[in-house]
Amino acid sequence: WLVDVGPGAGVNGGMIVASGTPDEVSKNPKSLTGQFLSGKDKIQTPKKRRKIQKNEKLVIKNARENNLKNIDVEIPLGVITVVSGVSGSGKSTLVNEILSKELLARKHRAQEVPGAHDEILGLAKLDKAIVIDQSAIGRTPRSNPATYTGIFTQIRELFAGTPEANIRGFKAGRFSFNVKGGRCENCQGDGVIKIEMHFLPDVYVECDVCHGKRYNREALEILYKGKTISDVLEMTIDEATEFFENIPAIHRKLKTIQEVGLGYIKLGQPATTFSGGEAQRIKLATELARASTGKTMYILDEPTTGLHNADVKRLLSILNRLVDAGNSMVIIEHNLDIVKSADWLIDMGPEGGAGGGTVVATGTPEQVSKVEKSWTGKYLKNIL
Repeated sequence: WLVDVGPGAGVNGGMIVASGTPDEVSKNPKSLTGQFLSGKDKIQTPKKRRKIQKNEKLVIKNARENNLKNIDVEIPLGVITVVSGVSGSGKSTLVNEILSKELLARKHRAQEVPGAHDEILGLAKLDKAIVIDQSAIGRTPRSNPATYTGIFTQIRELFAGTPEANIRGFKAGRFSFNVKGGRCENCQGDGVIKIEMHFLPDVYVECDVCHGKRYNREALEILYKGKTISDVLEMTIDEATEFFENIPAIHRKLKTIQEVGLGYIKLGQPATTFSGGEAQRIKLATELARASTGKTMYILDEPTTGLHNADVKRLLSILNRLVDAGNSMVIIEHNLDIVKSADWLIDMGPEGGAGGGTVVATGTPEQVSKVEKSWTGKYLKNIL
């Protein structure tokens, strides 16, 4: 029995779109899940894949951490490389423990010690490494999409630039809920008051002074295009994209958040309320909005966890945009829609644990599908 909730996400969801057997739901034209079940909508296999440049690659030499069997692994640059294999085959050790930690140590002076290997050749071809996971974009409710993407600084400057703010001598800091001046001091800019329940989880109630607006009366008297700073933080990304369409620096960042399918979230929504998939897409949108150097390595560990097929489809188009800008990407993934969309596959195995730790097959998905020893290849053969 299937209960399909939607039709969209956030404010656009919250309704039962369809319920019934998978067969019944697949016949419901309003159900996104039904479209994928019936095959009306699907993630297409790429018609052509990016060319692998022979000399543009990283080479991990003699990887031997955990169950890895002293292997050399070539990772092509400028393409999407997927590392596949059964659970426990050594994917995470290779990518997270060795590649990721070595890159972060070399390019960003990270302190973590990489897993055992001799060296990685070709690192000079990259200028930075970015790990995009599903962890929260901030640990406190004060962190939100506006602060994470850097838009909030620009928005506060707009408010500080209004004639009324100039007359009163208000600077941009007056419109921050993190510092004294413009914030409501009763709740210290949280908009809520924490009540400690001793032995029970803490309870949050709306601040009875600012009524959840986070700011004091003076700050809320300043209007930009008829809106207070609190009104702006309450806008959805869709609303804010329209509201700031004449401010290119803000509009560009908002537009990319909209393009990754997060138009429904609020600009001031606490970071702690986002799902892993939403947090991941905010990070990807922030990357898309940056000027690309074309020499970045993006590393993702099972990015499709918890995502609907429609979200996976959207995620793939974002990942492709990042790589089309000349960047490189390594993804650990089991999801066959992502595996079949890779330019290059590195299949680990053949089994998990002691039976793994070797490279079973490398090549395009088509090439790997012909390798008898590869479990991934067997499943790819059925869908390519």
